[in-house]
Amino acid sequence: MLYIVPTPVGNMEDMTMRAVRILKEADLILAEDTRTSGILLKHFDIQNRLMSHHKFNEHGTSAGIVERLLAGQTIALISDAGTPGISDPGFFLAREAIAAGIEVQTLPGATACIPALVSSGLPCDRFCFEGFLPQKKGRQTHLESLREESRTMVFYESPYRLVKTLTQFAEVFGPERRVSVCREISKVHEESVRGTLQEVIAHFNAKAPKGEIVIVVEGKEKGRSRMKDEG
Repeated sequence: MLYIVPTPVGNMEDMTMRAVRILKEADLILAEDTRTSGILLKHFDIQNRLMSHHKFNEHGTSAGIVERLLAGQTIALISDAGTPGISDPGFFLAREAIAAGIEVQTLPGATACIPALVSSGLPCDRFCFEGFLPQKKGRQTHLESLREESRTMVFYESPYRLVKTLTQFAEVFGPERRVSVCREISKVHEESVRGTLQEVIAHFNAKAPKGEIVIVVEGKEKGRSRMKDEG
């Protein structure tokens, strides 16, 4: 069995009892960064063997991991924070395990995008998750492809690129498009800044952003109409 195990994005109390049990019972734990995960595992007194598994080595290590699974081992995959596979390593190994006939189970648990979406005040019955935009090649083309998107859009971004990204959103979607920037989810200084793109850009120009960032952008027309109806 391969278990995909979410870990807290901030508060350690967000770790589920089932996640702790699975990690304690696993023969091997795959971690994106063994140093970061070592702190988490020590907190919950989990002493199982750790092995490094990240985006730079997953193509080389997955075959050996699948062999271990086929031999009967139970293996758990975790990332630095949140659910593996969501802007983190996980997809490739899950695909290879499934192709080999191995059962893959993903535990429900922490992720940054859903709390940010629900807290945004924007429609969340239909949304698209875009993760991190390309930093250079294809970035503008990708943004243009979203110009007519009517669903609420969710993005991840670095605090160092936040204002630049919001400015690009304003150029493509218009400065009056509604947005919510949620940072430091589930941490002590969690904050959501809501308003038009123009207003939120002004806020972060005056106050430099810090921490992990999730941007939630209103979709075109349908999203705006719904916000007015709900207001």
